[in-house]
Order: sequence, then structure tokens, then C-alpha cells
Amino acid sequence: MGSVISKAQLILEGLNQLRATYDVLVKRVQASPGLPTADPTLPLWTVPRARVPPDTTPTNLPEYADIVIIGSGITGASIAYNILAQEAGVKIVVLEAREVCSGATGRNGGHINPPLYHDYGVLRDEYGEHVAKVMIAFRRAHLTEIQRIAIEEGILEQSQCRETEHLDVFTCPKAFAESKANLENWRAAMPVESSSFVCHERAEAIEKFRLSEEVLGCISNAGGAVHPYRFVTSLLSILLIRHPDALRIFTRTPCTSILAPADSTAAGALYAVTTPRGSLRTRHVVHATNGWSSHLLPAFRAKICPARGAMSAQRPGTALHSGAGAGAPGARSYVFYRGVAGYDYLTQLPEGEHELMFGGGWAQACDDGLPELGVADDGAVNHASQSYLAGALPQYFGLANWGHDAVADEEEGAGGSGDADVRWGSGRTKAQWSGILGISVDGLPWVGRLPEKVAGRTAPKPSLGRGLEKGEKIEGAGLATPGEWISAGYSGEGMVHAWMSGKALAHMIVDKEDEIAEWFPDVLRVTEKRWREASIDNLIARFM
Repeated sequence: MGSVISKAQLILEGLNQLRATYDVLVKRVQASPGLPTADPTLPLWTVPRARVPPDTTPTNLPEYADIVIIGSGITGASIAYNILAQEAGVKIVVLEAREVCSGATGRNGGHINPPLYHDYGVLRDEYGEHVAKVMIAFRRAHLTEIQRIAIEEGILEQSQCRETEHLDVFTCPKAFAESKANLENWRAAMPVESSSFVCHERAEAIEKFRLSEEVLGCISNAGGAVHPYRFVTSLLSILLIRHPDALRIFTRTPCTSILAPADSTAAGALYAVTTPRGSLRTRHVVHATNGWSSHLLPAFRAKICPARGAMSAQRPGTALHSGAGAGAPGARSYVFYRGVAGYDYLTQLPEGEHELMFGGGWAQACDDGLPELGVADDGAVNHASQSYLAGALPQYFGLANWGHDAVADEEEGAGGSGDADVRWGSGRTKAQWSGILGISVDGLPWVGRLPEKVAGRTAPKPSLGRGLEKGEKIEGAGLATPGEWISAGYSGEGMVHAWMSGKALAHMIVDKEDEIAEWFPDVLRVTEKRWREASIDNLIARFM
């Protein structure tokens, strides 16, 4: 009898603990993420700092812009680039709370490797076969599009945009079995798109790719990688030179509020966008802030949730690139699956010290059993996840394949930084930093015009029937009707969602939606119905 009572007590205690964990997570994600911290951790990507010529003068903002884009990462860059490619005379102001590209884009892993077979079946079951195939094609288009732009704009070398041999590596038997089954299902549905995917069982995977004896197998395919910070900052520099009268970028200028016009139908009714440097009026407000979206859009709290991720830059072991099958530095990318939930990811720089850009450790980053969901502070790193990342790579590749830890290259500067003001670590781990992801509770990005109920503000209404005075210019001509727009919630897969989402949003803003009908997944659009149905409970269930 006592045994039955003690088991019941344990079950009750466990349920109480789950309830307490749930309550803490819900409280976190329902809070505002606030503005980005003024003193974030330093990513290796951003050193040396790019010489983007932003507006740093102490004067006030311009009184008016046709479009205000909040955020200067890959989403904001894509929106500006694609709008100006179609409407070169449109006046655009970009507001950035910190430095250019200082958010998630400048802090990620540099992967352009979309989930394809991984969740094709889930997409098909949830949205139907056609939508699933369009979604897969949308993700796959990112590498091709980013490479095309890098070549056309002459930034291929500095952006390091390249194709890789990509490996999904498995040490968990359940995850490997599920992935092989998912791959076969996807092959049957999309044989052409899946033709580069090859499954390697244990012995072949270990020998061919010089992996640890713990590896059970891997799946290889054609992948991609890029230096995300240099890609974005190079493009923005080009745009500022190409469109000096159309584009202005204000750094250290956070948007603190957006006010709707008192009378949305009055002639000249516009939004008022407020910053510490003053206010400006605009017809269109574009939210490109991902994990910080709900600061200005409270209705997105518990819809797009911030989450802190961990990244590191590590020097490769001395034996990692020696021997048959080693591969050239930067030629491979990896995702490591140690279980059925969560993963670690790895790219390598093709120049310098050939640093291994290694991130993940999500499962290890749990304080009191809580993941870093709802955490929007990238001014600190998680001790447990960074400790894990610092020791994991020799285990994934095997101690013999890793060799000795490399010695820092002092010729590049203080600890190999190329910047005398920066001190990197001199051992295996050169740098550690964090970044804020935007996790969508329904697993899909949010792209499009914001319904007024979701935005929480009434959009200016175009004046009807007003005659123009002779010589009067129509502000914002060639654009869609005024409103607020968003592209955010990439759930850790920004490099295979953000650019094309930004391109689609640009077409919407310039009122050319018919041109995206064939390739843009309509399921990503923001609607009141989708917003109502998106539940934080579904997201939390994945972590508890």
C-alpha cells in the first residue's frame, strides 16, 4: 500500500512541476521582448565591422518617407533591395536599434540548408500536397537567389556564398530511422528535387566523411553556406550608393512607438513613427525585427516568441583536414542530430583560420528544466549550452580525426581577430555569442499585410475624390494602399525563409502581387483566422 501511495505522490509532484514550468514559459512569452540590448555579445561574423555609410548625423529624421523599414538584417535588406529594383524613386528609411545587421542575421550559423524531407510529410498532412511542394520549392530557391544576387552585384567573394556538400549526421537510432523513412516518402513525391540526397549507413559514413565511431549514419545532399553579415552589409552599401536620394539608414535609432492618424480618412493622414531622434510620417511601416516583433505589435506576443540561441567560432583540430575524405575548409556543412528533438549545426569559413562556426546546444540550455524560450537578451550567453558547444566537436568527428587543438594565429591581430581592439580566445574556442530567434508558434513565418486588428492600429485610408492642384506630386505613388507589413517568425531557419519572404513582401508593397502567385506559399500570409488559431500550447508541447 505504501508503494502505491509513494508512486502517486511522485506522479503528483511531477505534474505540479510540469504545471509550474508551463506557467513560467507562458509568462515569459506573453511579456514584451523590449528593445534589443545596447551591449550585445560580439559575433565573429561582425569583425571587422563593415563600412556601411549610415546616417549618423545628430540631425532629426526626415519629416516623411514613403516606407519605413524597422530592422536592417537580411529581411530588411531584401525588402529594400526588391522595392528599389522596381520603384527606384520610392523614399525608404531604415531604422536600426543598434548597428547595421547586428541582430539574428549577424549572429547565425551561415547555413543555407533548408528542411526538406524533414517536414515534407508534416506540411502535406497539415496543408495538402500542393502547399507542401510549393513550400519546399520556396525554401530551395534561397540558395539559387542569394548566389545570383551575389554574382550580379559583384559580392560573391566577400560574401563567401558557396555550395557545400551537406551532411545530416545521426547518433540517435530513432532519429536516423525516422529520417530515412521521411526521405523515402519525399523521394516518392518529389523525385527530381530529392535526386542529390544519398543515405549512408554507419560504416560508410564514418569512413567516407571521417566521423566519430558513435555515428550511426548520415544523409548527404547539395547544400550551401554564406557569410551572412558581409552579404547584407555589402548589399546595403551598394543600395546607398545606387539610390542616394531614395534610401537612408539610421543606426542607433530604435523605433519606440507607431501612432495611427487621429482621423484615418483625413487628407494627408499618415502613421507617425517615433524614435529617440525624432519622428517621421509615413504611409507604410514594415516590421522586419523577427524575435523583437511583438515589442511594437503586442498582438504577436505568444505568436512570435523570442528565443536565445547559442553560437561559437572554434579553431579546427590539426588533423581535421588531413587524410582521405577530409574535404577542403569551407566545402562542407553539417547538422548533427543527437535525439529526435533539437540539433547542432556547423559551417566552416573558407579563409583566415578556417574557423568552425558551430551552434546549437538547445537541449542543454535549460535552467530549471526551462529552455531559453521567451528570452530576448543577447547581451549574455547561456553557460550550459556554451560549455556543451566547447566540447562537442571532437566527439562528433572522433578524437583521432580531430587531432590536437590548433594554436591561435597571432598574425591576424589580437587572437586572430584582424582588429587590435578585440581579444578573442586563444584556445579551441575563439568566440562565443548569443542571438535572438523568432519562433513562430505554428511553425511557419508570418508574411504580408497586417490586419488592423492584429496591428492594433487603424491604417491611413487613401483620400478619395480629391482633385490635385497643378504640379502637385502624389506621395507614395506606385505603392499599395497604406498599412503595416511584417516578415518574421522564421523559427531558426531564417536563411532559407527570410530573403524570399522579403522579396514577396516587396512585391506586395509595390502592388504587384500577381508576380509572386506562382512561387510564394500563400499559407505564410497573415490573416485574422491564422492569428486566432495559432496557439502557444502547441509550441510549448514541443519542449515539455
